[in-house]
Amino acid sequence: MASNNPAFRNPAFNNGGAQAQAGTQAQMSAEQLQHLYNQPVGAVDASDRMTVEDTVVKTGISFAILVVGAVIGWNVPVLMVPAMIIGFVLAMVNIFKKLPSAPLVLAYAGVQGIFVGALSGFFEAQWPGIVMQALIATLSVIGVTLALFASGKIRASKKATKIFMIAMVGYLVYSLVNMVLMMTGVVSTGFGLNSMPIGNTGIPIGAVLGVLVVIMAAYSLVLDFDSIQRGVQNRAPKVYAWAGAFGIMVTVIWLYTEILRLIAIFRSN
Repeated sequence: MASNNPAFRNPAFNNGGAQAQAGTQAQMSAEQLQHLYNQPVGAVDASDRMTVEDTVVKTGISFAILVVGAVIGWNVPVLMVPAMIIGFVLAMVNIFKKLPSAPLVLAYAGVQGIFVGALSGFFEAQWPGIVMQALIATLSVIGVTLALFASGKIRASKKATKIFMIAMVGYLVYSLVNMVLMMTGVVSTGFGLNSMPIGNTGIPIGAVLGVLVVIMAAYSLVLDFDSIQRGVQNRAPKVYAWAGAFGIMVTVIWLYTEILRLIAIFRSN
C-alpha cells in the first residue's frame, strides 16, 4: 500500500521485493534506478541497505537541525515568511528528486525549523504557554501512535487509507476556501470559519475539525511507519533512510502546527 506522504512516492517504498544498490547520491535516470531495483539479492551489500535503526538516527539528526532553526525563528520572527517560501521549494525538490539527498533534507529541516519557531513565537505571544502544551500533545500523539504500530494493534488498510485521502482532499478544499474568505474580508474572525460556532452549541467549527485533523495526522504517521518498514523489507538502498527521515519530519510538523492551532482556537473562545 502506497503512503499518502509524497516523500514515500519512490519505488523503494512501494515496489515489493525490489533490490537496489545506491553507490552515490548523484542523479540517475528512471531507467537506471529501475535497473538497480531489479538486481538480484546477491548484488547488494547488506551494509548498503536501509535499516530502521539508520532511519531513526537520520530522523534524529534532522529534528536536531529543525530545533536549531526553531530557536533562530523564535528570536528572529521576521524570517517566518521567507522561511515558509524557501521551505516549500525545498520540500518540492526533496519530493521530486530521484535519489534522496542528505544536504537537501537537512536544509529543509533547518529552514522549516525557522518557520515553525517564528510561528510558535507568534502564538506564544498571544496565548502564553501554548507552545509547551502543543509540544506535549504532539509528543504524546507520536508516542501513542508509534507504540500501537510497534505492537501491531494498528495497521494501515486500503479502506482506511481511501477514507483518509477523501478526508484530506475535503480538508484542503475547506482550508483554501477559508483562506480566501479571510483574505477578502468576508469572514473577519481570528481563524475565519474555524472560529464560528456550530449552531447554538458554542463549539467552534475549528475545534471539531482540529480533532479530526489530528487523527488524520496520526494515521499519516502510521502510513509513514509502514512505508519505512516496507522500504527495509524491499532492501532499499541506505540513502533512502533520508527519505524516511524527511517523510516523518513533514508529518510531525503538520501534526504540531494543527495541534497548535487547535489549542489556540480553544483558548480564544
